[in-house]
Formats: sequence, C-alpha cells, structure tokens
Amino acid sequence: MIDLSIIIVNYNVKEFLLNLIDSISKAVIPLLRGAEIIVVDNASDDGSVEILREKFPHIKLIANEKNVGFGAANNQALAIANGKYFLLINPDTIVGEDTFKKMIEFFENEPNCGIAGCKVLNPDGSLQLACRRSFPGPWTSFTKVMGLSRLFPKSRLFARYNLTYLDENKTYEVDAVSGAFMMMRREVYEKIGGFDPQFFMYGEDLDLSYRAQKAGFKVFYVHSTEIIHYKGESTKRSSIDETKVFYDAMHLFVRKHFSSSFIVESILQAAIIFRKLMAFANVYKLSIISIIIDFFTFSLAVRLAEEIYANQNWRGFPEFAVPLVYFIPAVIQVFIAAAAGAYRKNSFSVLRTIIALLYGIIILSALTYFFKQVAFSRAVVLITYLLSFFLFSLWRVALKVLFKVGLEADTRKSRTLIVGSENNTKELAAKLRSDFTKLYQVVGLIALNRRRIGESIGSYKILGSLENVKKIIAEERIDKVIFSSDDLSFNQMFALVAECQGENVEFLFAGKEMDYLVGKSSITMLDDIPLLKVQYNISSFVNRTTKRAFDLALSFLILFLVYPFIYFLHKVAPKKSSFAQFILNVPKVFVGRKSFVGAFGSSYHDELYVGKAGLTGFWFIENFSANDIEEIKKLDIFYAKNQNIWLDLEILSKTLSKMFFRTE
Repeated sequence: MIDLSIIIVNYNVKEFLLNLIDSISKAVIPLLRGAEIIVVDNASDDGSVEILREKFPHIKLIANEKNVGFGAANNQALAIANGKYFLLINPDTIVGEDTFKKMIEFFENEPNCGIAGCKVLNPDGSLQLACRRSFPGPWTSFTKVMGLSRLFPKSRLFARYNLTYLDENKTYEVDAVSGAFMMMRREVYEKIGGFDPQFFMYGEDLDLSYRAQKAGFKVFYVHSTEIIHYKGESTKRSSIDETKVFYDAMHLFVRKHFSSSFIVESILQAAIIFRKLMAFANVYKLSIISIIIDFFTFSLAVRLAEEIYANQNWRGFPEFAVPLVYFIPAVIQVFIAAAAGAYRKNSFSVLRTIIALLYGIIILSALTYFFKQVAFSRAVVLITYLLSFFLFSLWRVALKVLFKVGLEADTRKSRTLIVGSENNTKELAAKLRSDFTKLYQVVGLIALNRRRIGESIGSYKILGSLENVKKIIAEERIDKVIFSSDDLSFNQMFALVAECQGENVEFLFAGKEMDYLVGKSSITMLDDIPLLKVQYNISSFVNRTTKRAFDLALSFLILFLVYPFIYFLHKVAPKKSSFAQFILNVPKVFVGRKSFVGAFGSSYHDELYVGKAGLTGFWFIENFSANDIEEIKKLDIFYAKNQNIWLDLEILSKTLSKMFFRTE
C-alpha cells in the first residue's frame, strides 16, 4: 500500500493546477512508499484535461462530462484511491516540500486522529481563517452571520466559528478543518464513507468532520507545516452564486445535525439576503457613490439657484413646496442619469453625465409647461442646470485626477522584485518587458545568498538576498514580488510570504516554463499577444473625438496666453528647456499633426495604430533609455490600449511635475 493518495477536484483553473502539481512533485520525494495523484475534472473547458493527458500521463484522471460538485467529485476519486492516507486538496494551492512528510508523521504519532488540516495561508501571508473551525450551531451561526465574530476576534464567546482567539502557531483539536487541505486515514473513509453529495459546494468538509467525530475519530489543526491557498478561483470561473450556496450549506448542516428551528432558519435566510446586499454594494460601490453625491449636489444646486434668482418679484419657493422641491427634482435627475448610463460600476463618466443633464433640463422644463402647479420658476431650472453642469463635472474630475478614484485602468507601473537564480531571472525579466497588458518596473533582483549582493545580471542589480527581502520591499516601495527559481524551495517561498505579511505587497509564482504568473486571484499570461486582434481605446470614436476636442481647447488657450511669451523669450535668449520645447510645439497640436499626449515617434508599431505622436507620454514620464526600442514599443502600446482623457490629464500632470520639480 502506498503512503498517500492525493485527490484534486479541478474546474477551469489549469494554471493553478499546474503550479500545484509542480509543488507536489517535490513534496512526495520524502515519502518511502510513494504517492499517487488523482485528478477529477468537473467538465473544464480551459484545456485542463488535454494538458494533463499530454504532460502528466502518470496521473489518474477522471474527466466528468458535467460539473457534479465538489463532494461528489471527491467521492469518485476516493472510491479508487490506494493510499494509507487520503489528501483532499484544492487545485488553487501550493504545498511545501515537507508538508506531506510532516502530516504523515503527525498521524503516526497521534493514533486517535482521523482527519487533520495544516496551516493555510492567504497569498499575502495571513492565516486563512477557514482552515480551523467550529460547527455552525445556532449560536455560532448567529455570531458569524451578524459579524460579531469579526468585531470581537479574540472573544471565546463570539469568535467560535473561526477560532480566532486561538494561537495559529500551536497544534490542537478542533471541530473541523478546511476542504482546501483535508487529510484523513483510510479507516475514516471505510467507516463513514465520503462526502454527502447533498452539499454541492461548501459545508461538505464540516459534515465529514462531524461524522468522523461521531464515529470516534478526532480532528486536528496542525501548525508545523503550511500551504498557500488562492481561494475561490473555481467559483470565479462559474455562474454559481457562492454567497447563497455557502449559507444554504450552513442551513443544510444545521438541519441535518442539529434540531433546526424557525429562528435558526430565519437567521440564515436573513444572512443570505444581507450578504447579497453587501456583495451588490461592493460591486456597484462607485455607482452608489455617484448616485448619492449627485442627489445631494443637485439638491444643493436647486437651493443655490433659488438664492441667486430671488428678488423683489420672486421671493423663493412657496412654503407648501419646501422641502420637497429640493429633493424631487434631484430624484428625477438621478433616474434620468441612470437611464442614460451615467452610473457605471468601474468608473465615473463625465461625458454620459453631461448628456444626462441635457436630457434632464429638457424633461424638467417640459414638466413646468404641462404641470403649471409646479412651474415656480423656469429661470431657477436654468440656473440649477448651469450649476449642475459645473458641480457634477467638478467632483468627478477631482476624484479622478486628484485621488485616482473611478479610473477604469491602473496605469501605474508595478514596482517589481524578482527572486531567483541568474538564468531564470533574466528570462522572466525579458518576458515582463514584452508583456503589453501590464506595466512592470523591475526594480532589482533578489539572489539566493548574500555573496552576490551588488552584482548585476544584465541591466538589473542584485539588491539583496533572501534574508533581507522585507527591508528591501519597504525601502524600494515594492508592489509585486515574483518567485522564479527552481532553486528556491516552496518552504522558503512560504517563509518569505509569511514574514512580509502586512507589507501590502503581492506575491506571484512563475509557472515552471515561465509562460504565466499565478498570484493573488489572478493569472497573467506572459506569451506575446496577437496585437492586431486587440481593440484599443485609442481607436474608438468617442475617445478620438474627446481627445481631439481636448487638444484643440488646450492648444487654443496656450497659443493665446502662453505661447507668445515663450516664443519671444526663446528668440531673445534661446534655451533648450523641456518646458519651452513643449510650448513651442503646441502649434503642431492645434493643426492636428501631434497630440499633447501620445506615442514617442511613429504612430504605428507592427501595423498597429497607437495614436499620434505626442509632446509627452509614458515615454517622457517613465525612466528608460531613448534607444530602448522594445521599451518604447511597450509603453506606446500600453498607452494606446488604456487611453482616455483622465489618463492624458494624469500624464500631463506628471510631465509638468518632472519639468519643474525633478532634475533631469
């Protein structure tokens, strides 16, 4: 009999699965009697089955034609497993080299243990709370769904569900462990069977742990080894309502194992509704913020318009209409804006808002004609909308430009560290440079030992070693750390992730062939993309029109207010300052030969249109060599892909800052 059967249920997370298999291949080496891997694929359409058959023919594969659910799929694998111990593990995890060895040693030393789970870390190094839990009885369920467990995480009374009052660095008996990493003896399966298929997803691990304890086995949380779990990757690729499924699973568990009551059912159903509302508010928070601000802004505009127009002939709104006259028009305008598509979940749209205000002034003016009883003053309507055009645009522009809120794309370069050996870091850095979908600024490299600190690999300097990564992250304001070396053990990676908890940095793991990165709820492909098949913002009619209108308006102002003085000074005392050159080229923008913000030189890269040449652009505000053709190409394509008026304003702002406040 082999030591371990490793069971993985996969659904459309091919890249995560490949990373897990890579880590498993190292973790099974210490096992004396070996291990087997069984993958059950729940009808993936991302090529998971094909790549498993091609690259890993030794893996036992069960390819389902439909998604039968997590519990049922695990049962399929359990029925054919040959190990002394069974490990049920999610595909979006990575295990350490010593994980299997230490877990088996724990079982050997604890004969009463039937099920155990290890420490499970989030990608930022924090503990994933679900890796040790209590059963969701009536009181535990109540404190969980009402948020008391989060408010009082150290309370034994309120924090029972996730046991947050217990030390995560100690081993102890618990009610249940997470199905993301659940290891059990064969005897447990033979005595109580597998998962209850009533639980489609969520809750099946609680149910199995409960039945195991009823059968006389103990369940333990083991702190001495750890894994990283990216959590929820499969559900993101499905149409499953995970909030409802989670609370339905809790409801099923309580009904199955406890004396369910009307009160408990009411709490759980209320929790589903509450969590749905919270999830909706989180997704549409920018829309909700826009509606609230617009409502009060329009009400304020009505009040200001009343004060502005009030005179001896018209002394304001009649008493019977106050305060409704301040709020009902605001409600009407909000509905008009919503119908016009002004409230978008990812951005604040100024253009759509202006269009909505134009519709609003027509509709409200018409209402004053048809409903004479509310025709208090058409002049106030006109003043209200003049103020609204200004105020609605002002707060949106302020949030976009000053606070970077409501921008559709993150256009900031991610300051990146690469950890690994020489060959791997050079290859990965080259692929990052050729990635046109994201901007990476490789700040430096981290070597595997101190002796190489200060050396250079290609154009990148080795800033430190594994021992001082946390310090370098803080000093260099690092956003992303990418692990790229086969020489670096998963245990070492886990230690670094745990050490840097709270540093607000994202850790990514390069695929074995470095053609993708797996990280914090995302997969970044590093292969070159077919550029001609991609739709870029720079080519859209709305963006082109807005950009040209902006160029004309700004160049007109500069030509009349600034250009004559700079031109005169240049003739009297020629200087090659970047600001002077910028202003002297504004006539080219006015006539349409150039744009204020645009490409470095050519408007085309490999037959791909990237916009007019610009007086400034990413190529000006970012630090790079003017002879670096590939970097120029990348910056131009990235700009073309993400171009909008707010990005242009941001680049212009940074351009002026660099001209006047930075040494060149």
